[in-house]
Amino acid sequence: MSNGTRNAILNFLAVGGFVYFLWWAPENLDGYKLRIINLIAINAILGLSLNLVYGMTGMFSLGHAGFMAIGAYVSALLVLTPGQKATMWILEPMVPWLLNLHAPFLISLVLGGAAAAFVGCLIALPVLRLGGDYLGIATLGFAEVIRILIANLIPITNGSLGLKGIPAHTDLWMSYGCLGAVLFFMVRLMNSNFGNVLRAVRDDEVAAKTMGIDTFKIRVLAFTIGCFGGGLGGALLGNLLTTIDPRMFMFIQTFNILMIVVVGGLGSMTGTIMGSVFVTTMLEWLRITESPMTIGSLRIPGIPGMRMLIFSLLLIAVIIFRSQGIMGTREFSWNWFFGDWGDGRKAKGAR
Repeated sequence: MSNGTRNAILNFLAVGGFVYFLWWAPENLDGYKLRIINLIAINAILGLSLNLVYGMTGMFSLGHAGFMAIGAYVSALLVLTPGQKATMWILEPMVPWLLNLHAPFLISLVLGGAAAAFVGCLIALPVLRLGGDYLGIATLGFAEVIRILIANLIPITNGSLGLKGIPAHTDLWMSYGCLGAVLFFMVRLMNSNFGNVLRAVRDDEVAAKTMGIDTFKIRVLAFTIGCFGGGLGGALLGNLLTTIDPRMFMFIQTFNILMIVVVGGLGSMTGTIMGSVFVTTMLEWLRITESPMTIGSLRIPGIPGMRMLIFSLLLIAVIIFRSQGIMGTREFSWNWFFGDWGDGRKAKGAR
């Protein structure tokens, strides 16, 4: 049996087993565990979109939280019923054209991602002429501008009161269906000539320019695609939590997604998924450090923010002892289990 046939069979069995798990989980796991599993998928989508911008194109962006906010608000405003909107806007009346605007959930996801991509493209045109740390600072500033606008456009967003009672459309099938679609798109993209161009721009922009590549256009396109992923992830998150407000989309959101990318490995798609599993579960498990604990006769009071302190120390340890992350730039390959390590070093997607 050839390696390709063997790996295809293993892929089929792995996907089949995971589909069975998605069918089994809702009836056998409690709501908290289901939410964590959903968050793993949503964070993986957000991590893949940021990895496209940072790990695969080399643009240091810190504005993902802003694009998440756009996607979450656009999707929520489309799925909320006119009756819900009429009772929710109490500080100022909602703008009339938005009151009766309604769309199915799937369409709201696409429009949420498209709105984030449109704003991202507008931001990219002036900002991507910068580079390095300046680009990171500029995108962080734009993300904060987006959040402040959302907090103050009360007739459209309900301001700091946020949106509540959003239908809980996001479930395991929707989360992992979107993750599968995003992963398929990313694998096809990075295995295409366009993916090679992205790597060339990342590795040596000057050399790419001398080869006739319009590096600015390529960076704008990659940034826009990444923003679409950020908006899609934000839309899924809003419909999972059923309530959103501007404070949800502060820099800490971008920091969490950046941790996923760094831990998984810059430029690795399967590494990003592994990073999402690790970071999401660890952030939830470490909540116990913020609650009072009794160890024998010793009582330890809960310390707010302790989980982020501990996790930050773990992240520092990862950066010091394994700076390339879990996967580095490699992708997962079944060949590793059969003694062929060479294939795993090629960023050709999961085999």
